[in-house]
Amino acid sequence: MRNAPTRTTSTHTSTVVEMRKPRRRRDAADTERAAETERLLRIAHDPEQPETVRAEARERVVVINLPVARNLATRHAGRGIAYDDLVQVASLALVRAVDRFDPDRGRDFLSFAVPSVRGEIKRHFRDLGWMVRPPRSVQEAQAESVRARDDLEARLGRRPTDEEVAEHGGLDVAAVSEALALQGCFSPASLDKPLQPDGASVLGSLIADPESQFEASEARLMVRPLLRRLDRRDRAIVRMRWFEQRTQQEIADAIGVTQAQVSRLLSRILAELRAGLEGSRPRQTA
Repeated sequence: MRNAPTRTTSTHTSTVVEMRKPRRRRDAADTERAAETERLLRIAHDPEQPETVRAEARERVVVINLPVARNLATRHAGRGIAYDDLVQVASLALVRAVDRFDPDRGRDFLSFAVPSVRGEIKRHFRDLGWMVRPPRSVQEAQAESVRARDDLEARLGRRPTDEEVAEHGGLDVAAVSEALALQGCFSPASLDKPLQPDGASVLGSLIADPESQFEASEARLMVRPLLRRLDRRDRAIVRMRWFEQRTQQEIADAIGVTQAQVSRLLSRILAELRAGLEGSRPRQTA
């Protein structure tokens, strides 16, 4: 009985050690990367070294730290700019950071490079990421609002309201609402996006076509007097079929006939309306 706690403690300690091993390996890799980066940067910025040696050292620094640049690009993916473009922007920013870095200042290279890369990515979004470009002040408010919203959402475990985001970020509620509504300006929804899961209608169908609206208005003006000539039952059938979108069986149940009879009635009504329209059109003159 006295040995059980000892075995349990040993097992627990072993588990903790195993859990910490990946983190230790990462720390060792980071330390090795930082040391190698520092050594290569001193070579790259040493004017007494041959230019070929300095260029090779700069290239090696970029290769070693390129995963960091890609990670920063990944954090900004899915916001309307292609991932490959973001990687390219981050990589070029990393190259410029290597050229501008002063190893004599005694600080870690990434503490200088990461803000530079992040700034280049943000500038790329500011200059090229907007499909619909709002004022600069609104763009900046949008970035602050999204950052505050994401931070608060992580804390609350739910999507916060605009009021909560404004309070958390010290922002104006109206500015937050406007800024968050602008997220679609990065990548507007496609007009072919289905409105319903069945895909029967798309977003573009909601946009009015001025020409088609004019033609529809003209058709209504021409059909209206023809509908007045129909008897009461025929007008009821027209209303149920094309205004209330009822099926032929529903119409048959409403007027007390069969579905086949409704089909024949609809064919006759359409033929009468078509004949009336053709008769009301002005004849073409040679």
